[in-house]
Amino acid sequence: MTGGSRTTPLANKLKAQIRSDGPMTVAAFVSACLSDPEHGYYRRMPAIGAGGDFVTAPEISQVFGELIGLWCAVVWQQMGAPSALNLVELGPGRGTLIADVLRATRIVPGFHNALSVHMVETNAALVPHQKTALSPYDTVRATWHGNVGDAARGLSQNSAPFLMIANEFLDTCAAQQYIVENGRPILRGVGLDSNGELTFTLLTQHEAPSDIALLETARDGDCIEIQDFSFFAPFQSLMAERLGAALFIDYGSARSHSADTLQAVQNQQRCSPFSSPGEADLSFQVDFARFRASALSVPGLAVDGPQPQAGFLGQLGIVERASRLMSANPDKAGAIEIGVQRLMAPVGMGSRFLAIGVRSAALPPLPGFE
Repeated sequence: MTGGSRTTPLANKLKAQIRSDGPMTVAAFVSACLSDPEHGYYRRMPAIGAGGDFVTAPEISQVFGELIGLWCAVVWQQMGAPSALNLVELGPGRGTLIADVLRATRIVPGFHNALSVHMVETNAALVPHQKTALSPYDTVRATWHGNVGDAARGLSQNSAPFLMIANEFLDTCAAQQYIVENGRPILRGVGLDSNGELTFTLLTQHEAPSDIALLETARDGDCIEIQDFSFFAPFQSLMAERLGAALFIDYGSARSHSADTLQAVQNQQRCSPFSSPGEADLSFQVDFARFRASALSVPGLAVDGPQPQAGFLGQLGIVERASRLMSANPDKAGAIEIGVQRLMAPVGMGSRFLAIGVRSAALPPLPGFE
């Protein structure tokens, strides 16, 4: 695939880098497109919502965030209702999810008094939206972190238990891609074609890992992705040392399989990953099996799921919650019903999105995974 439908500042920067240093890996290309300090997509694009590049579950229905909030409150109670609790959200977008979480949990005695909220946001353009969303809950302490490393260091400075929530965050974890040729995995990269445009290439000079399990069943031409979940390592260590739990909801597969899942989205339409570097959202479908294995490799941790979003939200009581909300707001009942149906659609978000929980082994199974 070759791109170049329009030139962006980041496209020019990456082309110059490739001309100087040679082709880069797909993972490096995606990371640059999302996080380049000057032109990265997540550094400046207000991507979420009806006017953005994609719409997430919290934007579709308030019921989603309210159920996640009640999930947090129940896990806090499972912890023994400690007087101090760190609540971390990764990639909080416009703050819709955390606002729904806090609104739903106002009725839980002592929960807000215990909370210290940590917002992990690399996109400075979204922080004002998050602060506005949190403004009705000014009694809850909130801290912003520019990256996951800063958040992990902040949590390590106190001994309070913590909860982590993340909706559509794991899909931003870049993956190395390997193309199988003659039974061998060849690292895929991004270089320049004869016209100087960005294109995929193979980096034959790079040694591939010797432990690619999928290679046993892959055929020539298949793409094998190895996603990097190292961001979670410091949180896993903290979770193993103290009470903690994390909930991730994202689109992907419960089993590892060979596939090229890299996609680019701009204005809610798919496009070439090379068409507008820095101005389109790039993501991978999450390899939940790999993520689960990574968490289970840490002593003292347990994993619940993954399971489809429809089953998870169903166990949390989404139908009952929506019914009560519709009864209390009859003028909005139609919109509420449509939103919930979209979240639960068996051939859409309900099955394509999965939920997975990671917890200290000292905790019982997390709500929604029983």
